[in-house]
Amino acid sequence: MRLLVWNIFLALLWVLMTEEFSAANLLVGFGIGLVVLYMVRSVLQERKYFTDFLDIIGLIFYFFVELIIANFRMAYYTVMPLNRMRPGVISIPLEEMNETELTLLCNLITLTPGTLSLDVMEDKETGERRLFVHVMWYRDTESVRREIKRGFESRVLEALR
Repeated sequence: MRLLVWNIFLALLWVLMTEEFSAANLLVGFGIGLVVLYMVRSVLQERKYFTDFLDIIGLIFYFFVELIIANFRMAYYTVMPLNRMRPGVISIPLEEMNETELTLLCNLITLTPGTLSLDVMEDKETGERRLFVHVMWYRDTESVRREIKRGFESRVLEALR
């Protein structure tokens, strides 16, 4: 957290020095600040910030790739005969996560075309939480579960922990 504050400070310092107040210039300053902090990481003795930053970039990249693939799938579903569609609601067991991680996971699933997070329910006996997701088309339930758990859920947990 401390390095994030320093990175933002360096980005604002960059904007003040260049006297160009724009979002693009702030982003450039953030990148330059990240490089500067990376070069002095041994002095600061904090490496977690950089691995967290890479995990967040990985999550964003994965989301955009999934977004593009899902858009092509939805275009195909649009021209496919309706009798070949196979929508359904699938229950996915969730790892232990806090509300922020759960909210991000549900939003990423909902923002991907063809999927919609419906509800999160907690089993009173076991305490296990399950996410219910509506999908437009699926072959088998296990492949959808595996895709969400290995894809979005694992990346969200890596990025936010």
